[in-house]
Amino acid sequence: MPEDSVDEWIRKAEQDFEYARIGMRRRKNPLYDGVCFHAQQCAEKYLKAFLTRHKIEFRKTHDLTELQRACAQVDPAFRLIIEPLKLLFVYAVDIRYPGISATEQDARDAVAAMKQVRAFVRARLGLQTR
Repeated sequence: MPEDSVDEWIRKAEQDFEYARIGMRRRKNPLYDGVCFHAQQCAEKYLKAFLTRHKIEFRKTHDLTELQRACAQVDPAFRLIIEPLKLLFVYAVDIRYPGISATEQDARDAVAAMKQVRAFVRARLGLQTR
């Protein structure tokens, strides 16, 4: 897996980070479902960037727990982010369909979890958190 793949995972993760932040700032017609979805996607892509950097194969999945376990095989410190990943896991798919809607508090919690995971993985990748 070439290094440019790692860079692309990071670039896409950063796009999701920005989408979540922009969605959270909207006062009229808030986008809480989208905030939660993009927060999950940001975390997922950062985990995949880490795995790609370490040449660890992974299947096409949104399962943050599975990805976290694979990361922890390389770096046991990944056990420290189990809780924020559990919080984000539920926003991978179902939030995009009728029947489930996020509240403002859900979105705030998702953004906080996303920021925690992002900072953790960026540090493990040797990147600055900005």
